[in-house]
Amino acid sequence: MRAAGMALLALVAVAGCHPRPQGDPLENQGPISAEPVTLTAADGVKIAGVYTRAAKPKALLLLFHQAESGKDEYALLAPQLAQAGYSSLRIDQRAGGTLFGVNETVKMLGHSASYAEAKQDLDAAFAWGLQQKLPILLWGSSYSAALIFPLAAEHPGKVKALLAFSPGEYLDDKGAVARAARQVTAPIFVTSAQDGKEEDAARAILAASPSTQKTQFVPKLGGVHGTSTLLRTRNPQGAQEAWRATKAFLDEVTRG
Repeated sequence: MRAAGMALLALVAVAGCHPRPQGDPLENQGPISAEPVTLTAADGVKIAGVYTRAAKPKALLLLFHQAESGKDEYALLAPQLAQAGYSSLRIDQRAGGTLFGVNETVKMLGHSASYAEAKQDLDAAFAWGLQQKLPILLWGSSYSAALIFPLAAEHPGKVKALLAFSPGEYLDDKGAVARAARQVTAPIFVTSAQDGKEEDAARAILAASPSTQKTQFVPKLGGVHGTSTLLRTRNPQGAQEAWRATKAFLDEVTRG
């Protein structure tokens, strides 16, 4: 939705993307490759990741996971994003776990760290992303949906857009996410579980931003916490609607 100061509206699903499209033509015909990537954070911690490359990429998505999770939160989503023309890097942040499989970074450290400490991992992914010479979109799930706002605020003009799935004031410094959002002028998409508190938290963070292109997708069916809302296995009723809204935003901000 465009126009600053207007009330946020629930986005009506408009155009198709689906975890397992049936009969839909691929938008990015050609080979898709996936390769392991190892990043080094500022404090020397090694961060495991996977780079999924689209045949003709429109942009690079930096995919960050939720608590108790890892890069495989995006194992099914990254190939579908590549088919739609979006290369992506997904990483194992040091604040995570085994919700979707082994988090190699946490396994190497021997423990899960704090959300604030994981910000260094997002910084390392962003530095790597700059080297790819593609427009960068930040994509966060739960606590990482909070961290992408300070990350974007630190790099004005270098972030094409943000997608925040269930953002909230999850950091010890309460209010820090909204304060960071006040410095973010890039287009923003937020969504959440079908839960009033989550919807309000996302709305408050979105409202803090001066961006003139802000979308809050409020699910009418289903709707679960974080990026899991896009997975039919986690959100059988609402995944397709959420995908359509997400892809409509992606296509709008990368058009032209």
